[in-house]
Amino acid sequence: MDQKGYRRGSFQSSTSDEDMLEIAGASLDFSMADDDPPLDREMGGFSSYNGGGMNGTSTMMDFLEEPLPGVGTYEDFNTIDWVREKSRDRDRHREITSRSKESTWALIHSVSDAFSGWLLMLLIGLLAGSLAGLIDISAHWMTDLKEGVCLAGFWFNHEHCCWKSNTTFTDRDKCPEWKSWSQLILGHGEGAFAYILNYFMYVIWALLFSLLAVLLVKGFAPYACGSGIPEIKTILSGFIIRGYLGKWTLIIKTITLVLAVSSGLSLGKEGPLVHVACCCGNILCHLFTKYRKNEAKRREVSYYFPLKTLWRSFFAALVAAFTLRSINPFGNSRLVLFYVEFHMPWHLLELVPFILLGIFGGLWGAFFIRSNIAWCRRRKTTKLGKYPVLEVFVVTAITAILAFPNEYTRMSTSELISELFNDCGILDSSKLCEYVNDFNSTKGDDLPDRAAGPGVYTAMWQLALALIMKVFITIFTFGMKVPSGLFIPSMAVGAIAGRLLGVAMEQLAYYHHDWAIFSGWCSQGADCITPGLYAMVGAAACLGGVTRMTVSLVVIMFELTGGLEYIVPLMAAAMTSKWVADAIGREGIYDAHIRLNGYPFLEAKEEFSHKTLAMDVMRPRRNDPPLTVITQDSMTVEDVETIINETTYSGYPVVVSRESQRLVGFVLRRDLIISVENARKKQDGIVSTSIIYFTDHSPPLPPSSPSMLKLRSILDLSPFTVTDQTPMEIVVDIFRKLGLRQCLVTHNGKLLGIITKKDVLKHIAQLANQDPDSILFN
Repeated sequence: MDQKGYRRGSFQSSTSDEDMLEIAGASLDFSMADDDPPLDREMGGFSSYNGGGMNGTSTMMDFLEEPLPGVGTYEDFNTIDWVREKSRDRDRHREITSRSKESTWALIHSVSDAFSGWLLMLLIGLLAGSLAGLIDISAHWMTDLKEGVCLAGFWFNHEHCCWKSNTTFTDRDKCPEWKSWSQLILGHGEGAFAYILNYFMYVIWALLFSLLAVLLVKGFAPYACGSGIPEIKTILSGFIIRGYLGKWTLIIKTITLVLAVSSGLSLGKEGPLVHVACCCGNILCHLFTKYRKNEAKRREVSYYFPLKTLWRSFFAALVAAFTLRSINPFGNSRLVLFYVEFHMPWHLLELVPFILLGIFGGLWGAFFIRSNIAWCRRRKTTKLGKYPVLEVFVVTAITAILAFPNEYTRMSTSELISELFNDCGILDSSKLCEYVNDFNSTKGDDLPDRAAGPGVYTAMWQLALALIMKVFITIFTFGMKVPSGLFIPSMAVGAIAGRLLGVAMEQLAYYHHDWAIFSGWCSQGADCITPGLYAMVGAAACLGGVTRMTVSLVVIMFELTGGLEYIVPLMAAAMTSKWVADAIGREGIYDAHIRLNGYPFLEAKEEFSHKTLAMDVMRPRRNDPPLTVITQDSMTVEDVETIINETTYSGYPVVVSRESQRLVGFVLRRDLIISVENARKKQDGIVSTSIIYFTDHSPPLPPSSPSMLKLRSILDLSPFTVTDQTPMEIVVDIFRKLGLRQCLVTHNGKLLGIITKKDVLKHIAQLANQDPDSILFN
């Protein structure tokens, strides 16, 4: 059998929707038995396409009456076709509904199909909640391991170790069961040598944890690094990154997240936990056919949020919260990480310092984004990016060396935020609560505003140094090749600034209570100012300045703290920080990283206000070669193979003839490759000169002609089309709301060109005076 042009060389399969990605040396292996290629295969290392694994008997048949393995699926680094995926799901649902009336077994199958979504949410909630509790407990224990070990059981952290101790409340952190490394090795914990030994052990443990984390990421799951939120946003928008939500990524990210947080680096675990939860969802989706075989069903929350998905998300959150509550990782029988209980309400005049904190948060957010993006770009474009292990080693060493002398940077960032949020009580032994006490004026549980003692002033300058360190070290930490979240470091910066401002306001009110701004509501001996509230507002402001969240930020802060009464100060700070940050730069940190990496993500919130037409954006342009098309019934197998070999497009328009250019439909490159290869193997008489036709009936040919190949079933007969005079404002809106891969441009029914998602992104970048070639996955 003549197999010219196909067997001897593999097709170039490193394609994307619109010639978007050209990954050197990569070709795709289509020899898979499963209809949906596994999502846990890492990028790179694809084997060549040689047509293996598709054996069958050589019999004549109406080809593609039954779906072939691989047809209708997508290659790596492609965008899914939302319209086609939703259409396939509707067809599947209609078929199940119609069959349910035929037999009892079909009815049971219909009920199980409907219930599978709720069962999936239950499993996701259980797995995500369990992993979150495990990560938090492990990180707490390993963080304390840098300073000492529990003799009652090495698996106890410092707090749990001292729970059953008989020490007094003020000495609750100095129980005999907990030994520092100097006490364990030298037998005593006092003196310069003991301090140096503790210092040395702290740095060694930090380096060990961080090096183990980066080596695991580099060796087993490169996708486990970073926050994961920019990639999750891109994947939810329809882009495929195989392996990013796979089982190896989940395992390594869970382990290395604990190691990275425990090392003391200026990073958090909340962002990576989003990635972990998405991995759980993706892996569990493969247990159910309707999710495994439909990419759009796994992304129901991106372009639209149907009511049933809202209820299912609520159910998954309920199960996760119940699981977390059962595990009780915080040891306080509460679901919130930073539980606050302030005794005094805030006053209207305090909105002024709250707004000032919002301004600080906006300035910090804009500064951080610009600095971090500049550093990450330098990492990508210089030799620095070739040495991720060395970078992590150096940053960890600097962080540990600077952190240990300051008790507020030595403790974990979560503990620091919790202490900053705390409202000082009578029994608090923290230096932040070392005020000059006058118990004669104490009323019940409320302590009046008091003069700051030596401990408060010491804590203030230590917090100021901690603020400077956190501001700068976080810039270099976020984006390294270890799991790294940004929520906790951003909140820490804001909480420190807020606590400093809160103490300043408290002392101002104490010494100048007769000023006009205080006289109406803050009398002498009253509890007027709550510094912990300022810390909470500052944390929200800085987090909002970095992420540009508003409503969701207030909800997140309420969830973290349980402070419902302080919604208005949080709203004021969040809105102010967003306005200030937006005035300097429109992008949040995650959008900036999406643009830095060249992910094909269309931001739904931005307005397109330019007066351009579809004909200005479509390809081919004026001096470009003509559009590559396939005719409906006049091209041979060899002609089609030549087109596939000579181009890298992910699909081809099908027209009546080259002369008329009347549009018939659109066929995907991947489907075409698989179908032709299968026909060569399974259908007798298919040779290079065989005619391929996409019509219902075969064209008239001489009797001596070879067998023809019918491929109508892989043809999309309803591709989305616009006219050449359609405003780009409408085209961009269509791409955003329908999630299109491409749309065809016609004039009076005649095909003129094609607009892809990449063309739209390039056009938007060009109009924003940005480099259009930056829209390339990196």
